[in-house]
This record gives sequence, C-alpha cells and structure tokens, in this order.
Amino acid sequence: MTIVVFEDRHCDDLAPITCGRLAATITCGSLRLVDILERLNTKAYGLSRPYLREIQLNDYRGLASLEEHFPQDQEEAGPTSGATSGPTLLLNARTVPSISNLFTLRELLAGSVREPTVVWDREQVAAIIAPPVRWNELVEDGLEAVSRLTKNAMQWPRSTRSISTFQLPHEVVAQNMSILRASLEERIRWNEWTQRQDGVFTASKVEIGEHVLFETAGGPILIDEGAKIGPYTLLRGPIYIGKKCKILEHAAIKDNVSLGCTTKIGGEVEASVVEPFSNKQHHGFLGHSYLGSWINLGAGTCNSDLKNTYGTVNMDYSFGKVATGMQFLGCIMGDYSKSAINTGIFTGKVIGVCSMMYGFVTSNVPSFVNYARLFGQMATLPPDVMIATQQRMFARRQVEQRECDQKLIHEMYRITQSERDRFGDALAL
Repeated sequence: MTIVVFEDRHCDDLAPITCGRLAATITCGSLRLVDILERLNTKAYGLSRPYLREIQLNDYRGLASLEEHFPQDQEEAGPTSGATSGPTLLLNARTVPSISNLFTLRELLAGSVREPTVVWDREQVAAIIAPPVRWNELVEDGLEAVSRLTKNAMQWPRSTRSISTFQLPHEVVAQNMSILRASLEERIRWNEWTQRQDGVFTASKVEIGEHVLFETAGGPILIDEGAKIGPYTLLRGPIYIGKKCKILEHAAIKDNVSLGCTTKIGGEVEASVVEPFSNKQHHGFLGHSYLGSWINLGAGTCNSDLKNTYGTVNMDYSFGKVATGMQFLGCIMGDYSKSAINTGIFTGKVIGVCSMMYGFVTSNVPSFVNYARLFGQMATLPPDVMIATQQRMFARRQVEQRECDQKLIHEMYRITQSERDRFGDALAL
C-alpha cells in the first residue's frame, strides 16, 4: 500500500499560510497531515510545488521523493510490478489532519476497491482510490500527471466516504476549534503521558511553576516534552503545548489553543494556532487566529476577533470577499512577519509573509512590506533584508541557516509580487 500526497492549484488559495509551507505541514488540532500519515504505517511520497521540493526533501523525510525511489532509468519503476504499477491512493495535501480523516484513510487503504474511485470535498478532489496512473508517469510528469487525473475525476464513481480539506485560510482556525479536543484525546492513547491531575497530561522534562490553574471541563491539556509553564498562569482546555514551548508568568491560554514547538507565549491567547518558533511573549491579546513560523509580536500587540456589530466576519482575499459564517475570527499571519509594540490588528485581516507592521492594521497587509499606513508610510522590504533577519533569528534558536532557506525567501518574494502590485503607488509613500 502506498500513498502519493499531491499539492494542487488550490494550495495558492491558502496563502499566506502555504506561501513558504507545504500544505501537508499546516498545523491544525495540534497535528499536521505528515503526522497523520505516520500513523498509517504505509509508504508516503510527496509531489509538492516546484519551489518547495528542496524543503520537502531536506525537512520531511516522511514524504519521500518519487525521483529518489523510482529513477526514470530504473528498469522497475514501481515497488511491485514495474512501470505498470501505481499508488494505492492519491491524497490531496490540503487534507485536514483530523482523527476522523485518519480513520477514513485507514478504511480506504484496507478496502477492496480496485477501480478508480474519487473522494470529493465540496466539489474538489480530496483523494483518488486506485488511480489509473503508473509510477513512471508520476516521476516524469509530476503534478501535471495528477492534474490530468483530477480533471477527469468526474468520469469515475464517487466514493461514499468523505475527507475534509482546507480550501481557504480561515478554515484552519475553524477546523482547529472543531477537531482539537478529539485530536488530543486520541494522542493521549498514542504516547506515554504522566497524568498530573484530571485531564492534564505531561511528557518528560516538563516544568510547571507555582499557582498554575488548570481547567479541563472543556477538554484535556497536553504539555509536551521540555515545555515550561510560568507561575500564576491559567490554562483552560482543550490546549496543546508543544515541545520546548515556554509559557510566561500570568499568561491566560484557553479554549482550543495549539502551540508549536519552541514557541514563547505570554498575555492572553484564545482559540488560535501558533506554528513553531514564533513568539508572542508579552502582554496583549491573540484570538481566533493563525500565526505562521518565525513570527514575533511586539509587546502590547492585540488583534480584534469580534466585530462591533457582533455579525459574522467577511474575509477579503485576493480573489474577492468571502463570507466565513464565523462570528469570532481574528487574523491570518504568514511566516516571518512581525509587529511593533502596541500594534492593533483589526478583525479578519490577512497579513502576508515577511512583513513588518506598525500602528493600526486596518487593511490586509501584502507580503514583504513595511506597513505603517497610520503614518502614511508603506514601503517594500527587499528579500536580502529578510534573509539577514532570518539569519539572526535562526542563530538565536541555534538553527542553521541553509542555502535552501535563503532561496525560499527569494521564491516567496517572487510569487507574492502581485500582492504588492495591487497597492501600486501606495508603496512609494
């Protein structure tokens, strides 16, 4: 049994989350799709967007390279029957890393379907069972081969199974609130945890300060290896606190929060996802939001997650406005972006990658800009500036800056040029 995880053209609709990140590595409910794949005990290969392939090869060995395992000059291009064989399942990389999807994937892999069958999610292809494609076609044509299959998907039977996928950025926040409790309850069964008290589970080398208040009526609290919890802190589940995460004193972390490894968190955080290596360690509010990696929020930074009218939030994406149906929704912030002290981010804003924010953020922020519209200033940030910043940030966390990391900054700048073009003369202020 083999799975090929593919990125399709709709990955771009998840920007800025997927600008510098494989779709299969989006954290939601404390898990990523690459984590779910590990629980399937089957071989998984990855077909990612070309500019992210080097990152995939270097950082995510769980998504093996087809070219590495099935070279084109190899006489047998597949693991069982040469060039005539193909994968058991083609899986969309935008698949939500939920426990329900994990169970569905197990059933699909264990099933007896031998003819092409399509799993749909809102009229987009989530998976193809027994896809009519050979290994050598996937090696030679890559995502183009997958694109041909998805275009022909209407001609094949529709599966009775369902797989949920991310289609727009705010859905990561919504899904996190929906699936986190079930994900944590399942993770308790996967690993050995120490139960500190009812609903509170810790891994090894966890440090918990004095007078920490745990509330678990809403769901469990999992504190992973090496995490530190400061004194006089409120933790209200469901919460996942990642490895080597540091929660500062007097923080309030509550109601569906998923914190990645090596994050530093202070102030008030509610119903949010924070990817690894990001900092929000000072006072200020973060609610119903998604933060990418290597973000730093200055002291006093707050976001709004509720309109004054108490109505549902509309998101303004590059392709138009979208009614989310969500009453509470904060911001979506891409990797490497930062805020100055006392920055205020209005409800439902999208902040691109590698940008710096000052004052009030009343509109979406394009990638690679200094944003200070309150003061009549907005200017482009060159990629070389961000590479130098990246090097300093990495050094602080004892992370080596590689050539592929620098190349990714340049690629992100290139693919986000249209965001800056939409602002036109404003960038010359």
